[in-house]
Amino acid sequence: MSRPVHGGNLLWAADLAGCSPNHILDFSASINPLGPPQSAIAAIQAHLDTLTAYPDPSYSALCQGLSDIHQLPLDWFLPGNGSAELLTWACRDLARCAWTGVLTPAFADYRRALSAFQGQIRSFPLDVQRPWGLSLNDRMNRVLTRVGQAIDSAQCGLLLNTPHNPTGQLLDRKQVEKFLEQFALVVVDEAFIDFLPSEAQESLIARVQEFPNLVILRSLTKFYSLPGLRLGYAIGHPDRLKKWQKWRDPWSVNSLAIAAGLAVLQDHTFQCQTWNWLPPSRDQLWTGLAELPGFYPWPSAANFLLVATDYSVPGLQMALLQRHQILIRDCLSFPELGAQYFRVAVRSYADNQRLLLALADCLPERVN
Repeated sequence: MSRPVHGGNLLWAADLAGCSPNHILDFSASINPLGPPQSAIAAIQAHLDTLTAYPDPSYSALCQGLSDIHQLPLDWFLPGNGSAELLTWACRDLARCAWTGVLTPAFADYRRALSAFQGQIRSFPLDVQRPWGLSLNDRMNRVLTRVGQAIDSAQCGLLLNTPHNPTGQLLDRKQVEKFLEQFALVVVDEAFIDFLPSEAQESLIARVQEFPNLVILRSLTKFYSLPGLRLGYAIGHPDRLKKWQKWRDPWSVNSLAIAAGLAVLQDHTFQCQTWNWLPPSRDQLWTGLAELPGFYPWPSAANFLLVATDYSVPGLQMALLQRHQILIRDCLSFPELGAQYFRVAVRSYADNQRLLLALADCLPERVN
């Protein structure tokens, strides 16, 4: 079985560990460990009878729920089969630009989706070498300044994500807003932004009606721990979203996903539980990693941490699987990072502690 590009491939991990996928403790996929919420499970169970009918192709009920939350008209929303599906259509639009700027390292699907439509990619590298000297925030501001200076055509595109994957850095909204006047199309992937309370998110949703060249992508599967259900949504000008709808299958979102989505959007108790859980759990994991010899974690606003290390991550990953049935996310799919970086999700206190003890046990000098 070939090495996966994405995290969360438990079949691959279990094959290497020699155990059942159910026995793998997964730090490779950045999914909320508190979920899925009971509201989602109850909604799925209550709507099993909808499986005998096709879903509403306009997803009007879910769009109404999104409209109530974001205070935008219904036709400014397009639900999708996960934000990954919507990214594909965003990149089909971006591929029409002279080039599309991407901050690197970047989520591998950006290159996959842009390349699928022969889009021209211009990389803007973020310095992610050891966390010494300039803060990651200062490094991010520098690369965003270079992006603004690179415009050489009125038809350039820009694909950003905030918090940035894999560093977890939250982009400065005011800096991103400047690009709305410069670029023909700006797509902002906010897949992990729900892990921050609303007042801290730095989202550009409030500007979307002012700028028809702005599209926001959101995920409902990471925060609510529903990656197997596949659900996300785009926010953008209705004319653009109608075009995307014509490009795709008319029933991209299944009935159970719609029911679960409507339920979790109203689950304020679960949202507050997550916002209260994440900061201390992330601090615990960051501190524990920083105390291990040869590990250099970056600060993060998201539910994951990027870690530079003195060791070869593929060997460390294998040792963790075989000795402890723990899977971490290698960064080999990020060409700018390679074999001495890994990314880990923030999990419960007990799970985090189990990872820290396992890492201490698997340091290469003890494995080899």
